[in-house]
Amino acid sequence: QVQLVESGGGLVQAGGSLRLSCAASGRTFSSSAMGWFRQAPGKEREFVAVISGSGGSTDYADSVKGRFTISRDNAKNTVYLQMNSLRSEDTAVYYCAAGAAALDCSGSQFGAWGQGTQVTVSS
Repeated sequence: QVQLVESGGGLVQAGGSLRLSCAASGRTFSSSAMGWFRQAPGKEREFVAVISGSGGSTDYADSVKGRFTISRDNAKNTVYLQMNSLRSEDTAVYYCAAGAAALDCSGSQFGAWGQGTQVTVSS
């Protein structure tokens, strides 16, 4: 059974940093894209970042470009999201996704999703 488990969320002050991790089990995703999405209270889920299977290609939402960095370690079947210069508007539940054939910003191509980790940025 495929499982994605996120960790690293928490409460941080504006301007601070957090590093999210997502460990996959049940199958290897080294040939598939993995990504991060987020959903704030009362808002729809939105794309944050995505990375190709090899890690050689990435894409980011405009709102996080220059502040967030997505990376992966295929030996550990894990994807990371380094978040710097956090803002109050980054407050959301962050979800890891895996299994897309290409860089997918819509989320529709991802077959596996984690349960989410809460990130709260205080101003």
